[in-house]
Amino acid sequence: MGARRVLVTGCSSGIGLAVAVRLANDERRRFQVVATMRDLGKRGPLEEAAGDSLNKTLEIKELDACCEDSIKECVNSLSNRRVDVLVSNAGVGMIGPLECQSIAAMKEIFDTNFFGLVRLVKEVLPDMKRQQSGHIVVMSSVMGIQGLLFNDVYSASKFAVEGFCESLAVQALKFNIKTTLVEPGPVVTEFEKKVYEDAEKMDLSEADEETARIFREIYLPYSKKVFLSLGQTPEEVAEQTHKVITAKEPPLRHQTNQLYMPMTALKHADPTGRLPLDTFYKMIFKHEGMFNATLGLLRMLRKK
Repeated sequence: MGARRVLVTGCSSGIGLAVAVRLANDERRRFQVVATMRDLGKRGPLEEAAGDSLNKTLEIKELDACCEDSIKECVNSLSNRRVDVLVSNAGVGMIGPLECQSIAAMKEIFDTNFFGLVRLVKEVLPDMKRQQSGHIVVMSSVMGIQGLLFNDVYSASKFAVEGFCESLAVQALKFNIKTTLVEPGPVVTEFEKKVYEDAEKMDLSEADEETARIFREIYLPYSKKVFLSLGQTPEEVAEQTHKVITAKEPPLRHQTNQLYMPMTALKHADPTGRLPLDTFYKMIFKHEGMFNATLGLLRMLRKK
């Protein structure tokens, strides 16, 4: 069996770049990677990271997940339009009080995070069905499992991704197509840094005084502590993604950060939803000491 062709989106930086490079450098040379990005002017970091694999096991192409014509043009440029593994990674973030976010900005989040995925799958799924094989790998988030404070719209877009994939996976399996949702927790990337830098300068005039205070004085400092304690590197997420793609029986869901699993486990522990809601409320608004102690313990476990 020859190398499997992997189409990866959002490869100009962060997780997409790391996944493309990791697969291209697979020790057994099992993959031919098509690393894509919306703006080829930003290909420099990927070319540098790819090193000797560039134009051998990794090629770079243009693809805008928000444009059907761009997706079709990219897939049409591939020999026999064959895509053995799709890694849908392109995404954008949004944090802040709901009152301060425009409906237009919210639609942009969904256009990339949800409809970007839908466009990609719609294009490659018929070919995967014909070849009776394939693997759709989607970079989701723990926020597709559990909503978090001031991540209302971003979390909603990831919940949509999870529902879409869970529904599609049943039909896809009939055609021997596997589906996997990769669910990272906090990941330290330039993407995340920019989201939080923008948040610190955010116009909060539409929010009431107490909401603005909670966002600035509680949420933002807490988020920084979480990233310092639990944050993974893009390379760590890429390694987990590589394991999922090379697995004999890939899972439907795969959380990349074991230290974050107790947080998401709260949701499954109580079907009424009261347990996670009450826990997060108390940790954020009532027991700062417990929150800091928990992060300290997790930080220590991570080092070990």
